Amino acid sequence: MRKEKREALERAGWKVGDAKDFLGLTDGDVAVIDMRLALAGELRKRRLAEKMTQAALAGRIGSSQSRVAKMEAGDPSVSLELLIRGLLASGSTSKSIGATIARAQPRGRR
Repeated sequence: MRKEKREALERAGWKVGDAKDFLGLTDGDVAVIDMRLALAGELRKRRLAEKMTQAALAGRIGSSQSRVAKMEAGDPSVSLELLIRGLLASGSTSKSIGATIARAQPRGRR
């Protein structure tokens, strides 16, 4: 948001914040969310690079196509362990998974 617009809203009595403020998230919460989203994006990228369907990936990890869709969407009901298993099944290495996590930065600080 532009500085001028923010200042005008605050002068009018509005409180301006972000999702972290609104939801009362800690820095740790935000870091985990960002890691989850980075892993989810990497999973989709790897699966498509391998020309693999969601159903095929699901078969490799003993899950369902709908669960893979949730994994790729960053659904909070999906464990980080399942995301990592999916990445390994799609050809990622421990090193590349670590690099994906390392690149994850809190939104607004990129």
